[in-house]
Amino acid sequence: MEARSVDAIPRGKEWQYEPKWDGFRCLLSRDGERVDLRSKSGEDLARYFPELVTVALKLKADRFVLDGEIVVPHGKGFSFDALLQRIHPAASRVKKLSQQTPALYLAFDLLATAKEKQLAGKPLGERRPALEAFAKANLKGSIFRLSPATTSYATAQKRLAQFGGGSDGVIAKRIDLPYQAGNRDGMQKIKKFRSADCVIGGFRYATSKLAGRKVVGSLLLGLYDNEGLLHHAPGFTGNAPGGRSRWSTERSARWCPLKPKLVIEVSYDHFSGDRFRHGTSILRWRPDKAPRQCTFEQLKQKVVDPMKLLK
Repeated sequence: MEARSVDAIPRGKEWQYEPKWDGFRCLLSRDGERVDLRSKSGEDLARYFPELVTVALKLKADRFVLDGEIVVPHGKGFSFDALLQRIHPAASRVKKLSQQTPALYLAFDLLATAKEKQLAGKPLGERRPALEAFAKANLKGSIFRLSPATTSYATAQKRLAQFGGGSDGVIAKRIDLPYQAGNRDGMQKIKKFRSADCVIGGFRYATSKLAGRKVVGSLLLGLYDNEGLLHHAPGFTGNAPGGRSRWSTERSARWCPLKPKLVIEVSYDHFSGDRFRHGTSILRWRPDKAPRQCTFEQLKQKVVDPMKLLK
């Protein structure tokens, strides 16, 4: 279930509001003695968070599917940097970090149990009470926690104003819809800044005056369209940098392509015409996201009809 970025918190009886946690989204399932942790990109996260697997196997319920967020506590909040450190290729390092910086799993949806295998097909208004009952029976005193939720618009506004410590905004979900797997119709995210996940499709060199040699001067960001073509947004299969433009220079046409494997989150203030209209700022690497998830769809904003404002 994906989230659409919007500028303001939606209001109405059909909405439920939750904190937007600064972690790794994760579907966690248990089937008897088998536990699976799956990222949004479909990657297996179990090997990086063995402590979650161990605790999941100790829960009273032996068959369930949860949707939630993996976070790493730090001080009075959560640290995304510490979370990134947990993605390490060496098993010995993973084991050491699982003891030094153990993760928490914040559950915010319940998709299936041994008794209700098709819970995902029910509206959130029914899934949330089921999740709360599940949490009460299984999650008390463990590193699995219930993520809070409210239907109060005023509370959501307050949370957005006070975000920090591991929460960087508000998530709004439609309580009248079933789990919207693979689309953005049932969930919206509101941050105090706009951000987008982009593929690094290439880079341009710059010359370092101090070193007297070439260094990476800028990254070329790409987004996929509905046909699966990767377009240059600030080897692209769609529109590429250095195309025909009255602003093009010899330098703008020189760039080094990269395989579309790396994903980065950037902040921006304006996007139109399939381009970031001003400079973007790097926020963080996103190893938990698949390049194909970096689409123009995430940047579509709900636009208010200006004529309605004039009435």
